[in-house]
Amino acid sequence: MKAMIRTGILAALMAIVSPGHAQTSATHTSAATPAHKPVAAKTDVSDRTLVKSLPGFRNGYATVNGVRLHYVVGGKGEPLVLLPGWPETWWTFHKIMPALAGHYTVIVVDLRGMGASSKPADGYDKKTMAADIHELTQSLGYDKVTIAGHDIGSAVAFAYAENYPDATDKLVMMEFPHPDDSLQTLPLLPAQGAYGDRLGSARPNLWWFAFNQVRGLPEQLLAGRARLEQDWLFHYFLVNENAVDARDRAVYARAYESAAAIRAGNAWYQAFPQDVIDNREYGQLQMPVLVMGGPAYKWMKMVVGQRAVNISAVDIENSGHFIQEEQPELVTKTMLGFLQGAGG
Repeated sequence: MKAMIRTGILAALMAIVSPGHAQTSATHTSAATPAHKPVAAKTDVSDRTLVKSLPGFRNGYATVNGVRLHYVVGGKGEPLVLLPGWPETWWTFHKIMPALAGHYTVIVVDLRGMGASSKPADGYDKKTMAADIHELTQSLGYDKVTIAGHDIGSAVAFAYAENYPDATDKLVMMEFPHPDDSLQTLPLLPAQGAYGDRLGSARPNLWWFAFNQVRGLPEQLLAGRARLEQDWLFHYFLVNENAVDARDRAVYARAYESAAAIRAGNAWYQAFPQDVIDNREYGQLQMPVLVMGGPAYKWMKMVVGQRAVNISAVDIENSGHFIQEEQPELVTKTMLGFLQGAGG
């Protein structure tokens, strides 16, 4: 009888301290995701642990432009800044960082709202985010850097080059241009028979561009469940799904599991209308620019080519959207060839 009373009291306390705990646990142990929970539960995916797997790199933090940014730095030589995209973190570059660090001081930054960086209420337009990075590089003692980005990070890198041309040596953009007026012409619905669960050669239906515009609801739906959305995106966008493995997915799920992280990541998309307005005021880029793309190659080449005087464009074949994870050797070789003079 006493045991039953103790059990009842414990259950009541658990309900008070962690309402919904039982529901969350049931969700993560459902038949749909049995293989994922052991990895997430047993694998330490903290930045401290992850950076130990990359000899010569270390974590750093800086408060600039009103935000606290987390970055990972290593290597030697001239500065090369890498900016990640959605729904990932600095870890997206872990396969190419060691090789690049043999030639450059590599600085990989979690953007405003990403990973261990702070998540303020505003400032997610790419011009402001570029100012974050500029103040960071200045605080690290660099007057001029080469800047590279993937996805949202690519748009921020472009904004950096436009707003700080004298502080930009070369620009590398991967899989996403800076938002321009063409984004406002994207169709809401796909063509008949053109939509599936894998991208293939069809034009993507970018439904998350619209979903991420909604304020408040995505956080309620995805807090603690970001892995569901991420797994769908990786399945859709990867040619080889194993290129983003179980540990990688645990890293990204942890980074976006909170309501604050989801809100901040969505804010990058909610700022697109302002980015489009800013883009109208931008001029021609004079520094060497490298564009690399998988599914977005033709789009990137066309849009960036309208702004860049000196552009090199490379189609990363046999890859989906996450080219630095799916084809790291080719991406590294292409970047090094460009940075060491082939593109300039």
